[in-house]
Amino acid sequence: MANHLFYGDNLAVLREHIASDSVDLIYLDPPFNSNASYNVLFKGPSGTDSAAQIEAFDDTWHWTDTAEEAFGEVLRSGNAAAAEMLRAMRSFLGENDMMAYLAMMAVRLLELHRVLKPTGSLYLHCDPTASHYLKILLDAVFGPRNYVNEISWHRTTAKADYKQGAKHFPRVRDIILRFKKEGKGDIVFRLRTRS
Repeated sequence: MANHLFYGDNLAVLREHIASDSVDLIYLDPPFNSNASYNVLFKGPSGTDSAAQIEAFDDTWHWTDTAEEAFGEVLRSGNAAAAEMLRAMRSFLGENDMMAYLAMMAVRLLELHRVLKPTGSLYLHCDPTASHYLKILLDAVFGPRNYVNEISWHRTTAKADYKQGAKHFPRVRDIILRFKKEGKGDIVFRLRTRS
């Protein structure tokens, strides 16, 4: 399959349209569990900003029946390590917003693992809010031996959290976790130095 764009929940698309072992590279930039809502702004026919906008997604997660269903799907997935890890996380975290986010991510990571070719790589873009939990979850899904590295994406400007009364240093980086499915996990791009 080439040159296809799907709109909607990636879980449904993965299950209904993507064959096993068919994808070379996955770059995943999911919601970060930022507890914010994001809108899509539109331009009017003249090219000027329009008052019309829609809510693109709500990056706020709660432990609901949907989270419980995702959790159950992971337990029934056949991946014992992922099921055990998610069960341990639930025991530690309880049924809270972070756990709802992790259950939603876990069921999708299992599907992403399924569609990745044996020589493929997955790059998961996240931030320090949940990166440590996602790394452990990826270890369970892919196996710790298939962890390749963590890439720090340093921003040129810090988020101005201090203006909102934050008591911590500004956040200046995102994290990209790289995993291979098995084998070498061929590098699909090479860095070049400028001469």
